[in-house]
Amino acid sequence: MTTATGIGSHPGDDDAAYAEAVRVVLGELPEPEGLPYVPEVPGRGPETTMTGRAVAIASDLAFDVQPAGWRLTGTEGHDQRRARSRLAQDLDQVEEQTQGYTGTFKTQVTGPWTLAATVERPRGDLTLADPGARRELAQALAEGVRRHVADLRRRLPGVERWVVQVDEPALPAVLAGSVPTASGFGRHRSVQPPEASTALGWVLEAVREAGAEPWVHSCAADAPLDLLRGAGAAGLAVDLDRVDASGHDQLAAALEAGEMVVLGVVPTAGVIDEASVVQRVERWLDMLGLQPTAGLLVSPACGLAGLDAATARRALEIARATGRRLSG
Repeated sequence: MTTATGIGSHPGDDDAAYAEAVRVVLGELPEPEGLPYVPEVPGRGPETTMTGRAVAIASDLAFDVQPAGWRLTGTEGHDQRRARSRLAQDLDQVEEQTQGYTGTFKTQVTGPWTLAATVERPRGDLTLADPGARRELAQALAEGVRRHVADLRRRLPGVERWVVQVDEPALPAVLAGSVPTASGFGRHRSVQPPEASTALGWVLEAVREAGAEPWVHSCAADAPLDLLRGAGAAGLAVDLDRVDASGHDQLAAALEAGEMVVLGVVPTAGVIDEASVVQRVERWLDMLGLQPTAGLLVSPACGLAGLDAATARRALEIARATGRRLSG
């Protein structure tokens, strides 16, 4: 059965918006037609952004917030404690609204390369510039993911299958050497694929060791899907509009190998029309000579944080309706 899910982020700027996001996810993506998830509402402040969430999860490293964003520091400060507190509060809300839930559930975490491209070193510039620092950051993230999944298991004991979606929107830029330096006048050196695969693999293996299923999401153009699969991803989530020819082949290979593919086809800008979304997926399957399969999920093309609440809900409705129609 083709099902539906979301990428993770939702609109809003306060805790009431977070509670509503949980209600929307659970209401619009019930099993078996949907894969619900722990939502994110990044509009509430730096501690609730993708990077802030990862800072809250990473083990044995200290961070604070500077005008340019999150930075590694020598000792844990107020900002990091606040990030951990906000994460715990949000998970309290998820736990409260999922009492008695059984089935599959998804959560999201920022990947090691996107984290290295958004967190500064203590002396300035990005962690990405320092091989030792980026290795330490990836290892701390991996250990934190183990603890995070254990906490989720405790909070939602009825969940039979956990999926951890590792978000890597910056990975193509990291590989291409196009991430700007702090001055903006230069670019960080490219990271070679073997190193990129190794660090990502640490996090994906940690997900597996925690008893969950590792997927990787990248809505950037030229996402290295072969590298993601080689690093151990059991699922791939992409924006269909940004997939190149080789990427289509990788997605087909993943489906044929029994892996999961989340196809981002519901637009997050402009008019959302169910019939056109269904037709797009059908044309894509026909192009690859594939049939709808249990390994295929439909989602919005990216996160929903930039939409208003009603449109965000509608995007999930369309994803669910599309999955239902494709399943016949």
